[in-house]
Amino acid sequence: MATSGRSTLLSSTSTGPKSSLENSNPEEDDGQNLWSTILSEVSTHSRSKLPSGKNVLVMGEVGSGKTTLIAKLQGVEEYMKGRGLEYLYFSVHDDDIDDHTRCNAWVLDGDLYHKGLQGVAVPVDSIDNTLLLIMVDMSRPWNALDSLQKWAAVAREHIDKLRLGPERLRELEHRLVKQFQEYTEPGSGEDGTPQRRSEEEESVLLPLGDNTLTHNLGIPMVVVCTKCDAISTLEKEHDYRDEHLDFIQSHIRRFCLQYGASLMYTSVKEMKNLDILYKYLVHRLYGFPFHCPAQVVERDAVFIPSGWDNEKKISILHENFQTIKAEDSFEDVIVKPPVRKIVHEKEIQAEDDQVFLVKLQSLLAKQPAVTPGRPVDTTSRAPTGSPRTSNRSAAANVANAMPQSGQTSEGVLANFFNSLLTKKAGTGAPGTPGGGNSTPGTVRKSDLSIPDCKENHRKVQSWA
Repeated sequence: MATSGRSTLLSSTSTGPKSSLENSNPEEDDGQNLWSTILSEVSTHSRSKLPSGKNVLVMGEVGSGKTTLIAKLQGVEEYMKGRGLEYLYFSVHDDDIDDHTRCNAWVLDGDLYHKGLQGVAVPVDSIDNTLLLIMVDMSRPWNALDSLQKWAAVAREHIDKLRLGPERLRELEHRLVKQFQEYTEPGSGEDGTPQRRSEEEESVLLPLGDNTLTHNLGIPMVVVCTKCDAISTLEKEHDYRDEHLDFIQSHIRRFCLQYGASLMYTSVKEMKNLDILYKYLVHRLYGFPFHCPAQVVERDAVFIPSGWDNEKKISILHENFQTIKAEDSFEDVIVKPPVRKIVHEKEIQAEDDQVFLVKLQSLLAKQPAVTPGRPVDTTSRAPTGSPRTSNRSAAANVANAMPQSGQTSEGVLANFFNSLLTKKAGTGAPGTPGGGNSTPGTVRKSDLSIPDCKENHRKVQSWA
């Protein structure tokens, strides 16, 4: 108001009594025109600022890449993941009016326990300025359809709890239908501007198809398939073929058609379609011009804007089916692979040298002490068939040396002495005294001389 008042004051002074003199001076006229131009531009810019308070509500399963994608749109490389409800934003700049603002991005936790936090992100008064973003993990496509239906039901439940009036809800639904019907494909010109419709074409809107916008939420929705770089992994590890990928795409596109949603395949790892996603979000929320056409050729970079798709275009994918039928259920074709049990091998860690030596010392201390001398062979040996003579003779000598009942110490010594003589006599060669044909172990009295007997007897008495 102050700007318009000031421009009126300038115009009134120029039409005063000195108007003839001022008109005759061209320099003063140029100065006044310059001021008028500046004031009018300032007034125009003040009225055309970017609106604030726009929201993007992001939903998806745990690990689907929600926070990573929004952080990439924000231009942040390092970020902290939270729980419950995360708040991020991405900047929006308009070069024409040299203005910028922030678009709020609310990331809802993948656990349904936190679904009540939607009321913080999308209150009743901001439902008109909200866009719903549902993310699907393409590295696990067997969960894609169930995930989409689950989060769409969560959004529907929240919108019903807002208790919008019937007129307002009807207005939101009608706005979404109108946007879907008024979609025009970008032209083939160099600037990529959309093809202009005539006034008659603009007044006539084509009716919606049978399965189009049957589940109208009243807010725009964008389905983003993340981690599309994993498609090559699906082909190698799970034997996916082109018909499987087309089957998945056809079911997702049919879901998007029911909700009037857009579809986009992205990959943060390979930076695919991230710029298109940013431009499309800004286009739907702030009305920026958007000139990117639909893309359905590249299987990992699909982009289908809202209003472009229909059942006839989806049926084109069915032409590539060989072993799959279009009417087959999603769960029967895209089967979840069995979970492989991961066996973790127990890691063996070597003990410290000192600890090992202490344990070894304690073990050695518990063993009984070994007497010095000839080491005893404790290894068990299998019994052999041939008896050993030396063992028998040793056993006989021990038996002869052991005291018998009723014998005195002199008798024991005499027996021991006789056993020594027997052993000495048995070692003689044949034909010598103590040898011949005598039985080993027996000695005749005639073989012993008297002096030898006396000498031996004296030794025995000295021992006793």
